[in-house]
Amino acid sequence: MSVIAYSAARATLRSSGALLNRNWIAMRRAWVLIVSGAVESLLFLFAFGFGVGSLVGDLTLPDGSTVSYTAYVAPAILANAAMMGVLAETSINVFAKFKWMKVYDGILNTPLRPWDVALGEVWWALIRGGTYIGAFVVIMGLFGLLDSWWSLLAVPACVFIALAFAGIGLTLATLFREWTDFDWMNAVVFAMFLFGGTFTPVEAYPAFVQPVVYVMPLYHGIELVRGLSLGQPSPWMLLHIAYLLALCVVGMWVAQKRLSKALYK
Repeated sequence: MSVIAYSAARATLRSSGALLNRNWIAMRRAWVLIVSGAVESLLFLFAFGFGVGSLVGDLTLPDGSTVSYTAYVAPAILANAAMMGVLAETSINVFAKFKWMKVYDGILNTPLRPWDVALGEVWWALIRGGTYIGAFVVIMGLFGLLDSWWSLLAVPACVFIALAFAGIGLTLATLFREWTDFDWMNAVVFAMFLFGGTFTPVEAYPAFVQPVVYVMPLYHGIELVRGLSLGQPSPWMLLHIAYLLALCVVGMWVAQKRLSKALYK
C-alpha cells in the first residue's frame, strides 16, 4: 500500500511540476511584473515604519516590553506581503486563465487532473510570494530590524501564511463570475491589513471590535511573524499555527473540489 501511495505522490508531483514549468516559461520574460510586486511592501515600510515611526517613537507592548515602531510594523508588512503575493496569483491570475485565456481547457486534454492544476498553481504562487518575502527580509536586515536568531524562522512562517491563503485564492477564482467581484476581495484584504494588528496592538481597539480581529486570518499570521521577528516566542504561537494549518487544509480541500466542478462544467 505504501508503494502505491509513494507512486501516486510521485505522479502528482511530476504532473504539478509540468504546470509549474508551463507558468515559468510563460512568465520568464515578464519577471519585472513579479518583482515589482515587492515594491508595494517596501513603500509601506518607508511610509509607515519610518515615516509614521519617526513621530511615534517607541511602542510599549501589552507584555510591558518596548520596541521601536518600525520594528513593530515591519513584521506585519512582511506577513501581508506573504498573503498578497499568493492571493493575487491564485485568485486573479487563475481567474484570468480560467475565464479569459482558457488555459485549462488545453491542459485537461493532457494527463493532468484538477488536483494537479491546483497544486501546480500553488507551487507557482509560492515562488511569487517567496520573491516578495525574500526581498522584504533582505531590506529588514539592512535596516537592522532582525535582532534575534528567532527572526530566521520568520521566513518559513511567511511561507506557511502563503500556503494558508493559497486555498482561499483558488476558491475565490472559481466562485467569482466577473472582474468586479474582486473588488470585494480587495476590500476585505485591505480591512485585514488596516485592522489586523498591523499598525497598533489589538488591545488598543474598542472591546467590541477585538473579537472580529481575532478571527481574521491575517491577524494570526502577523502575530506569528511579529513574535519571531522580535524574538518573543510564546505558547500563543501554537494557536496561530493551528489556525493557519486548519485554514490551509480546509482551503485546499474546498479549492480542489470547486476547481474540479468548474473545469468539468
